[in-house]
Amino acid sequence: MTPGPTTAMVLAAGLGTRMRPLTDARPKALVPVAGRTLIDRVLDKLVAAGVERAVVNVHHFADQVEAHLSLRHDLEIMISDERAGLLDSGGGIQHARAMLGEAPIFVANIDSLWLERGAPALEALKCAWDPARMDLLLLLVRRGEGIGFEGPQGFLMNARGELTHSASPDVVTPFANVGFAILKPQVLDGHAQPAFPILPIWRSLQARGRLHGVAMDAFWMHVGDPAARDAAAARLE
Repeated sequence: MTPGPTTAMVLAAGLGTRMRPLTDARPKALVPVAGRTLIDRVLDKLVAAGVERAVVNVHHFADQVEAHLSLRHDLEIMISDERAGLLDSGGGIQHARAMLGEAPIFVANIDSLWLERGAPALEALKCAWDPARMDLLLLLVRRGEGIGFEGPQGFLMNARGELTHSASPDVVTPFANVGFAILKPQVLDGHAQPAFPILPIWRSLQARGRLHGVAMDAFWMHVGDPAARDAAAARLE
């Protein structure tokens, strides 16, 4: 098995508009779920998976995020400052490239929580990672095994673990991306625009058979709005 990443990019710069009024006076990252903030729950998962350094991008209520993260001492935390303007998912990672290094990294969204059933999901992700075949390995949830997998958008996966992304209403996609992945950061190099989404990167890797996935053995919770926060808190409690 290839050793897992020890560095993670944590995407925490969003405005959290769907989470209002909980984000009227604080960032989404600091919204509590069952007594612990979203970002701490995500960092806890990463530390348990062997992460030693996390690069966290900040924008909305950035000072609050920085002050909160300064209280954690179980891993090194570096701040990627996006106060000047949001850079989207791909641009946010690219903006932090100098801090991320050249080895594969975890990428983590702050609004993705889960309750393990079997092997820890991030350990399954590490075990499935094969840099000879993959540039991006997405952690997936099966349809019906979580909160927040609505609509047609999702993934098809073949026997080799290669993914095909689809948003067609005529296709029932059995898997969704939960917002955690292992990524070779070099795949984002060379973009002229500072702000760009990561979806075109998925499509490029998919065309070359370099986009793969692994399904978690867990119940997933997308904490995207106050109702979802309350539902996740009830399950966690």
